[in-house]
Amino acid sequence: MAKSTSTDREILVQANQGGTFSKLRAFLRLSGPGWLQSAITLGGGSLGGALYLGVLGGNHMLWLQLLAILIGVVMLSAIAYVTLSTQVRPYQAINAYVNPVLGVGWVTATILANMIFILPQFSLCFDTLNQNLMPNLVSDTTQTQIVVSAIIAVLAFVIVVLSFNPGWMSRLFDIVLKLLVGMIVVCFVAAIVYLTSRGEINWPAVWRGFIPDFSSWNNPAPDIAALIGTLPDQWQTYWRDKIINQQQQVIISTTATAVGINMTFLLPYSMIARGWDKPFRGLARFDLITALAIPFILVTSCIVMASAWSFHGKADESFLSNDVQQIQQSPFFDGALDMLEERLQEDRGP
Repeated sequence: MAKSTSTDREILVQANQGGTFSKLRAFLRLSGPGWLQSAITLGGGSLGGALYLGVLGGNHMLWLQLLAILIGVVMLSAIAYVTLSTQVRPYQAINAYVNPVLGVGWVTATILANMIFILPQFSLCFDTLNQNLMPNLVSDTTQTQIVVSAIIAVLAFVIVVLSFNPGWMSRLFDIVLKLLVGMIVVCFVAAIVYLTSRGEINWPAVWRGFIPDFSSWNNPAPDIAALIGTLPDQWQTYWRDKIINQQQQVIISTTATAVGINMTFLLPYSMIARGWDKPFRGLARFDLITALAIPFILVTSCIVMASAWSFHGKADESFLSNDVQQIQQSPFFDGALDMLEERLQEDRGP
């Protein structure tokens, strides 16, 4: 560990003496913890949240993901600054300088959050393998799912343990993480490039969507509001309140999942494990901005744009019909059935 840290410190010293380009090249070479945070946050929760955000708010709410990750990066930068300046492990610092109850609560919440976060990833991995990468290679049964999930868990555990050792394994771990995150970014950006080539993306609306508009907390997105305005007066209040309630939920969930509590625990300890200290504070900030914030903004923005193009404010003529039989022919009917039944029950009263 000491040899690896000494080498990294020498690279930083030489880079600072060599100018801006030399420093940038050294930062790119030494970055790592930020990529790990990026791989964590670009999971099913953030991707699902971005998809739903595009469905509800369209391009009008692109600003939310940007604001959420900026808040998260500021918080993680503060944690990194304190950790690298003091070299005190965060759990020990909280217990010593704040309150042991808060320290225990933080660790407990981190463990629970990790369990909630990790368990659904096994299902996501199995579905990806069975439906996309290797279609129908294995049968979709409970026993098969358990076996595949166990293999994935063992492989992940071995890789993580080996990555703790300084040297080539740690470097390889960083390279693989960068490639994976880069692949995710390229795939989603490519989808938007394809839609742009077909003239499907309204770029002026996209740029306007990055301007914060806090009225989204109390008002439906413009396209949805226009649809609600075509309804009879007695129905407008119900659907307006329904949409606003869902928008408020997705605003809260999107902001909350941009940076999880497990990341506040993992980041400082991953830096300490690498032997980083006070001279590495600039590298830590650079790492969080380039490896976490930029990939997150690119990926989630592309998802919001794609889902807005596909689903936001769109319904076929059958679904908008006043004929019950015709409504049932719409591909949207099954997904909206529970909501329609709830609306019907409200009309009937208790």
